[in-house]
Amino acid sequence: MTDTQNSTDTAPEQDAPEAVERPWADVHTEHHKMLRLAPQQTDRVTGGRPLRFVEFGYAERNNKGQSLLRMVIQLPGQRVRKEQNRLDVWVDHETKRVSFGPQSSVQIEPLNRGLGRFLLAQAISWARKKWPHYKVDGVDLASKDALSEDTRLRRDHFLRIQGFDVVYTDAQHMKGSVKDVQVEDLLADWNTEKVQFVEILEAAQMLQQAEQNLAEQEVKLRQHEDKVSKYKREDTGLRFTITCLVAFCVFQAGLLIWIATHR
Repeated sequence: MTDTQNSTDTAPEQDAPEAVERPWADVHTEHHKMLRLAPQQTDRVTGGRPLRFVEFGYAERNNKGQSLLRMVIQLPGQRVRKEQNRLDVWVDHETKRVSFGPQSSVQIEPLNRGLGRFLLAQAISWARKKWPHYKVDGVDLASKDALSEDTRLRRDHFLRIQGFDVVYTDAQHMKGSVKDVQVEDLLADWNTEKVQFVEILEAAQMLQQAEQNLAEQEVKLRQHEDKVSKYKREDTGLRFTITCLVAFCVFQAGLLIWIATHR
């Protein structure tokens, strides 16, 4: 071996610095509430928007250095990808910074139902109650969202209405970013006409009312079925009567013809 090789083999290995992993990577939601998505007019892009109920789940973790709020929207009877319908809020108490995840961008299903703004409002409300003097990290916006002018305007309106400052470095509005902002300067509002919490008692009342409406509809249906059955019986009787009358008329006509031809 050469001297260089010997020195390399005998020298202590220097490990590359490992990326610091955040705790609570596998935490699952522990508290759950029901949300009502109000029916809306059909959208030309996203299609029909009927009445729908979804589940809002969240979990919170805290230690001396960090805090986490994880929120997830579950769609009954429908599966979504792991990165969809999820918003994480990470708080670093050493740097007094707040950041949102996943890093790739928040993907919401169903679209255009107010769920994205609802999740962001919950995140802002949670942070404002605890650390209003912290700062939210700025982030570069995905250029794919700017390929369509309508999509870009929707995204920018969504962010600005919550208090974020969206800026662009190019005239084509492709390279956008959100600037750092103080937590207390953000707005924790969402469109309550689109998304509403449904309490257990209220859900039970809705279920009870739906059952009563169903029972009333069943009574009306039976009444209509009785009327249809009655009309069918009357129709059968009339058909029989008409058949008898036709047969009698044919018999009478034949009898008259026979009498006339045998005189």
